[in-house]
Amino acid sequence: MQHFSLLDLSPIPEGGTAADALGNTIDLARHAEASGYHRYWLAEHHNMPGIASAATAVVIGAVASATKTIRIGAGGVMLPNHAPLVIAEQFGTLATLYPGRVDLGLGRAPGTDGATAHALRRHMEANDNFPQDVVELLGYFDDASDDAQIRAVPGQGTHVPVWILGSSLYGAQLAAYLGLPYAFASHFAPAMLEDAIATYRSTFRPSQWLAKPYFMLAAGVCAAATDDEAWYLRSSQIRAFANLRTGRPGKLPRPVADLSAEISAPVLAQVEQALSCSATGSPETVRRELAALVERYKPEEIMVTGMIHDHAARLRSFSIASEALSDIAQASKAA
Repeated sequence: MQHFSLLDLSPIPEGGTAADALGNTIDLARHAEASGYHRYWLAEHHNMPGIASAATAVVIGAVASATKTIRIGAGGVMLPNHAPLVIAEQFGTLATLYPGRVDLGLGRAPGTDGATAHALRRHMEANDNFPQDVVELLGYFDDASDDAQIRAVPGQGTHVPVWILGSSLYGAQLAAYLGLPYAFASHFAPAMLEDAIATYRSTFRPSQWLAKPYFMLAAGVCAAATDDEAWYLRSSQIRAFANLRTGRPGKLPRPVADLSAEISAPVLAQVEQALSCSATGSPETVRRELAALVERYKPEEIMVTGMIHDHAARLRSFSIASEALSDIAQASKAA
């Protein structure tokens, strides 16, 4: 493992506002930079009462202006919602303002419900243009040919690193075919993780962007002084995910001591399986569980995420995780 990074959904907590969530994001980004995280990514979601990062490029710009060295980017932008040229201009502008720091992760899903997807892009086509859109976007970031009729300004020649994100074999195959880095959404959809890693690594084709496979594993983390406290804090994310699964999305709930009183057994089992690629507990427990994930999947990089209702507790959780991941990274380099 070469690096460890952080994914933030800018959660809006119960009793709080979007302004609170965005303020927390800025604070967490500064904290992540001081704690040694390599990247700080934000994700595009729309029509979600509990997530404040819908205007992803705008939030990335705010994070970039509040930090100095940490890489910042999208994990990811849902490309079917946008014209590739617009995304090239947005991220080309970010890369021009903050050179050498900007990443662009691309997802194929709309990141929202069907009605909202149509509101975002009213003339959506039935066929899947994602591969063509990725190639078009890569072209806008590349050096322009003399006869190019359309250029991203800013954007052309910025060479913004583009990642493919996915939770199935589709993204793994596309990333391998194009020779791009690949991040798997194992923090909420781990079912095909092992197959996707194998597919990506075995079929990877070197490209002008990447000479050999570069795989990022995403994992949940919730760390606290004790195992019991960590599981109590994690109940907020479990409740939020259960609400989403049952068609009741909302703000990030407060933690509870007894999840069985809040969530039916079948739904709780589904949620626990979806969030199983994770580490929860005391510093010792989190280090052991993260080390086990790194040993099993051997990622080039790991990106952790976690939603905790109390902002101070969330900062502590990522501090504990950074200490564990720093030790694991040093051990990986020494091996």
